[in-house]
Amino acid sequence: MALLQIAEPGMSADPHQHRLAVGIDLGTTNSLVATVKSAETVVLADHEGRKLLPSVVRYLSDGTTVVGQEARLAISEDSQNTIASVKRFMGRSSAEIKEASSLPYRFAESDGMLRVQTVAGEKSPVEISAEILKVLKDRAEEALGGELVGAVITVPAYFDDAQRQATKDAARLAGLNVLRLLNEPTSAALAYGLDEGAEGLYVIYDLGGGTFDVSVLRLTKGVFEVLATGGDSALGGDDFDHRIFCWVLQEAEVTEILSPEDKSLIMVAARAAKEALSRSDKAAINVTLSSGKKISLTITREIFKGLTCRLVKKTIDTLDVVMRDAKLDRKDIQGLVLVGGSTRMPVIREAVKDYLGFEPLDNINPDEVVAVGAAKQANLLAGNTAGDDWLLLDVTPLSLGLETMGGLVEKIIPRNTPIPVAMAQDFTTFKDGQTAMAIHVVQGEREIVDACRSLARFELRGLPALVAGAARIRVTFSVDADGLLSVSARETQTGVEAHVTVKPSYGLSDEEIMRMLKDGTGNAEEDMRERALREEEVESRRLIESTVGALASDADLLTKEEENHIRDLITRLLKAVEAHELETIKTLEKELTQATESFAERRMDRAIAQALSGKSVEDIEGK
Repeated sequence: MALLQIAEPGMSADPHQHRLAVGIDLGTTNSLVATVKSAETVVLADHEGRKLLPSVVRYLSDGTTVVGQEARLAISEDSQNTIASVKRFMGRSSAEIKEASSLPYRFAESDGMLRVQTVAGEKSPVEISAEILKVLKDRAEEALGGELVGAVITVPAYFDDAQRQATKDAARLAGLNVLRLLNEPTSAALAYGLDEGAEGLYVIYDLGGGTFDVSVLRLTKGVFEVLATGGDSALGGDDFDHRIFCWVLQEAEVTEILSPEDKSLIMVAARAAKEALSRSDKAAINVTLSSGKKISLTITREIFKGLTCRLVKKTIDTLDVVMRDAKLDRKDIQGLVLVGGSTRMPVIREAVKDYLGFEPLDNINPDEVVAVGAAKQANLLAGNTAGDDWLLLDVTPLSLGLETMGGLVEKIIPRNTPIPVAMAQDFTTFKDGQTAMAIHVVQGEREIVDACRSLARFELRGLPALVAGAARIRVTFSVDADGLLSVSARETQTGVEAHVTVKPSYGLSDEEIMRMLKDGTGNAEEDMRERALREEEVESRRLIESTVGALASDADLLTKEEENHIRDLITRLLKAVEAHELETIKTLEKELTQATESFAERRMDRAIAQALSGKSVEDIEGK
C-alpha cells in the first residue's frame, strides 16, 4: 500500500538536511524526550545518564525553579512549593480535583481555572507543565546540537478539549513548536507496530501516574486505525498511592489534622511501598510525624489487592466497554501492550491477563514506549523519513454537541469518530422574530447539559426576523488532527456567520500567554549574558588548570621573566572569574593564550625529541 509522505508546511527536508524534531511524553510521574538518530530511536538522557525526568517542579522564593530529581527530593521538606503530578490538574478547576483534601497544596481559583499558591506567586498547571517542557527542550537541543523545529507531544486519549488545549499552551510557553498532539495509546502502537512489524488487532492498556486510557487499534500494512478508546483522565498510580495513604491513617489510628509536610511524608512512603510491592510480597512503611508520633506498618500484596480492587475493576470495566464499542470479542485480539509505569503492579498485570487470556507484550520499556512512538511521528512530520509510509487514524474520545431547549444535548460528533473530521447539523429559531441565537458547545456522553463539560459559548446575530422554525442555521463542528475543536454557525438564507475556536476557560488566555512570553523575552538578554559568563568561566578554569599542569612539569623551558608573567596572568584571571567580570575574563583569557603559545611549542618539541631519542632513521621509516 503506497501512502503519501506526511510533512508539516515548510518542514520538508532537503536530501542532505536532517531537521531536529523530538517526541515528548509529558507524564504525570515522569517525563521523557526521544528522537530519531541515524534511523534509530533513542530516549535522550541528562548529564548523569538519567532518561526519566520526574515531573516535579519546585518554586523558590528568589523566583527560580528546580525541576526533576532535585525537586522530587524536596517534596517532604517544602511540600507547598513543590508541585508533583501536575498533569492531573491540566484543564481542571479545583472543584474537579477529587483528592484535593489529601494534597499539601494551597489551591486558588481564577476564572474557573485552578491555580496553586507558591512562594513565587500563583501558578497555573499550564505554567508548571511549561517548566518541565523547558527542561526537556534544553536537554534535546544540547544533545542534538541545534534548535528544534518542533515536537510531537503525547496526551492521554481520554483528555478532553480543555486538557488538550492546556497542553498546547504549556508547549507554547516553553518555546516549543507543536507538530502534533498524539494520543498516548496510538503512540505506543506506533512504537510496537514499526519496531516489531505487528499486524492485527491490539489492545493498548495505558495506566500512568495520573491518567488511564485503553484503546483498540487495527494495524494493517502501515495503517494504524483506532477503533475505539476509553478511559479516565483522573485515574492512575496516584490513586493507588492514595489508597495506601488512607490505609496508613486508619491502621495507625491517626486522628489529628495533618500538616502539609506530614501528608507529604506519608504519601512518599505510600508510593515507595507500592513500588516495593511490585518486587516483593510485602513492604515496610516507617514514618515519624511532626508531632513525634511514629508509624511503623507492614503492607502485603494481599492487603494492597484488597485496597485497590475497585480501582483495578474500574480499568477492566472500561476495557470491556471499549471492546464492545469496537464490536470485538476477546478471541479477536492478537496482542496486548502495557504502557505506563503503573502497569508494573502485579494486580494490574494479573487482571488484564485474566480478562484477555494471554500474557502482555513487554519487550519495550513501558516507561519509554510512548516517547519512542512520538519520536517516530515527529521525525515523519519534520520531513526526515522519505522512505517510511504509515497513516494514523485516531478518534474523538468524547462526544461533542450543542445545548438545545430544555437543557438537553444534541450530539453532533459521536465519540470514537475518526479524526480529523467535520460534521454539520441544521437548527432553527424557537420564537417568532428571533434575530439572534446563543450557541453552547458541550462535551460528554450524558443527555443533560449539566452532566456534560461546557466548552464554549458564542452568539449568532443578524438573523432575519422570521416566524419560529423558518430560519435555517447550519452549525459545523471541526476537529483537527490534534483533537482540538472549532465551531461555526451560518444562517443559510442571509449568509450571516459566527465562528469560535474553542478555547476553554480552564487554560490560559492568549493575553496571559503573550504576557508570559514577553516576560521570558524581557529576561532573555540577561539570561544570555549569564550563560556567556558561565561558559567563559568554565573555559577559563580549564585554561588555568592545563597551564598550571604544564608549569609543574616543564617550567624549566621558560625564562624566569616568562614564567612570572604567565603566573601573574593566571592569578589575575582567577580573580576575574571569582568576581564574575565577563569582559576582564575574555581579555585575560586572550592574553594568557598568547603568552603560552611559545611555551606550548617548546613542550611539543621536547615531547618529540623524547619520543625519538635513541632511534635511527631506519627505525623511524620502518626499515
